[in-house]
Amino acid sequence: MAMAFVFPGQGSQAPGMGRDLAAAFPAAREVFQEVDEALKQHLSRLMFEGPAEELTLTANAQPALMAHSVAVLRVLEGEGGFELPAKVALVAGHSLGEYSALTAARAFDLSTAARLLRLRGEAMQKATPPGTGAMAALLGAELAQAQSICDAAKADPETGAEEVVEIANDNGGGQVVISGAKSAVERAIAAAPGLGVKRALPLPVSAPFHCALMAPAADAMATALAEAMIQAPLVPVIANVTAAKATDPTEIRRLLVEQVTATVRWRDCVASMAAMGCDRFVELGAGKVLTGLMKRNAPDATATAIGNPAEVEAFLKTI
Repeated sequence: MAMAFVFPGQGSQAPGMGRDLAAAFPAAREVFQEVDEALKQHLSRLMFEGPAEELTLTANAQPALMAHSVAVLRVLEGEGGFELPAKVALVAGHSLGEYSALTAARAFDLSTAARLLRLRGEAMQKATPPGTGAMAALLGAELAQAQSICDAAKADPETGAEEVVEIANDNGGGQVVISGAKSAVERAIAAAPGLGVKRALPLPVSAPFHCALMAPAADAMATALAEAMIQAPLVPVIANVTAAKATDPTEIRRLLVEQVTATVRWRDCVASMAAMGCDRFVELGAGKVLTGLMKRNAPDATATAIGNPAEVEAFLKTI
């Protein structure tokens, strides 16, 4: 079986994340300490203890999720002698998880990834005034349906002016997330049932990610990434923007900038990995969101999640 490692995105964070891992393994403690030092913040304490409201802030959640994912990998390497290039064919991550994937594959060093994700979170939060943007999940929707809903919701019925409402995540399995101006997203939610969508749910997010309104954040990341050291990854990364392999540092920089405003093509990413022969997917880090999606996007593949010591030990017995 060819194996791919996948890394979760925002929404998987929760107080207590990584705590058992740090208690059990020195390698995990070293990861959390390095991230704390890079950010000049006790992020690990916030991860282990909360409060949830502070952990959920975009600027905290993004580096926290990366730290947990990388800690799992470092434990696999330190405790089990796991060698990523020998065992794993591809890596991929959902949105910020792409930074986790690149760090796992040694394209970024850990401190650089933590600082970039702190900046990314802050820039995404600042890109739109509070309360002006929104996101919603369309459940039971296919991509074409979601696009039709966005097209129908763009125009303000009173002024005729077009507002931003775009597909943020094509997660597959009938789950599409849209993002944009709050009023346009609200119109899309209202229109969805009449266009064949089972449910349309507003999401509890602080900004409209992965749409054109994030252009200021993309500019900030372009500046930061231009200065960041990026190596060729030890294994190819499947990029969110293209759903194709990325190995060249210059291309990786460009794709990470585009990713801020572009659709996360997760369904296509999984299809690409399956087409390249991957039939075993392992999610590293917090939660099991991608594992659940994998069962719908690649039903013939196996999918497991590793986030705590028991899951680490169970996985090492299978390799």
